[in-house]
Amino acid sequence: MFVDEEKTADDRVMYYGKGDVFVFRTYATPLTNITKIPESDFTGRENVIFGMNIQVSFRGEKFLPSFTEGDNSMVVATDSMKNFILAHAAKYEGATMEGFLQFVGERFLEKYNHIEAVELSSDEIPYDTVKIHDGSGIVESDLVYNCSRNEYSTASVEVTRTDEGYKLTKQTGGISDLHLIKVSGSSFYGYIQDEYTQLPETSDRPLFIFLDLSWIYQDMKDGTGDNPERYVAAEQVRDIAVTVFHELYNNSIQHLINEIGLRVLQRFPQLDQIRFKTNNRTWEPVIQDIEGSKGQVHTEPRPPYGFQGFTVTRKDLENKGNK
Repeated sequence: MFVDEEKTADDRVMYYGKGDVFVFRTYATPLTNITKIPESDFTGRENVIFGMNIQVSFRGEKFLPSFTEGDNSMVVATDSMKNFILAHAAKYEGATMEGFLQFVGERFLEKYNHIEAVELSSDEIPYDTVKIHDGSGIVESDLVYNCSRNEYSTASVEVTRTDEGYKLTKQTGGISDLHLIKVSGSSFYGYIQDEYTQLPETSDRPLFIFLDLSWIYQDMKDGTGDNPERYVAAEQVRDIAVTVFHELYNNSIQHLINEIGLRVLQRFPQLDQIRFKTNNRTWEPVIQDIEGSKGQVHTEPRPPYGFQGFTVTRKDLENKGNK
């Protein structure tokens, strides 16, 4: 559950909502005019298929009787939430998930005046173009798409009712399930050696990692995509991660994700921080010396697996620049 449950002892956790709201809007507004960066050739999305898996929750004191007394008079059925989201997918004129979530959140508050806050998150359902032969050569089809990538972009927002109107109180962009393998150019050595240590040190190993990344803007309005030049596309962050992984002779996953974070913040001054959740899925070696070849044979790693969590902030980038 994406809802923030970090409350004090005197605060009550109370929310309800709907998950797995699948939305497929065809021929949505294309994403164009984003700022180009050296690490990426991404220039925008056609949004011929705008696919999302959305989760929504409502908060407000008016819902308390439904928990304590079984009084549903103020309850919006979660099936109605689903239908509301689907209906408004046809009304959204923007080009980003973040913008759509804010749009729907504000419309919920507009429709139901007893709701205090709406929190929405979404996972992209990505579709890529496929190539066909059109009689003259190989071209990209404008009708057939392939749902095949591991990674997908993510977004979350919270829209709250205030005395001044609807306020965007939380927002993140992100990318999840990015699976990257680097066959050479990674090391892991110099760690504590004691009676529990069995892992051998290595100066060059294949490194297979799973990455989830999310980012926070200094000004949340930049994350909606209303001003494409200030919007950070998940595809560009992915390309930065791939480029840094390729360039860096890394000493650990921790080392790698810090450098990725610094590069992202360098390219996008509108971002305040980038957060990482990663884990190590490096293959287990089976045959490390093959005659006449520099190749090796590996298999899937046995559980358990290592993981990392880290936040890189703009202050970290400033400190690095001062060294």
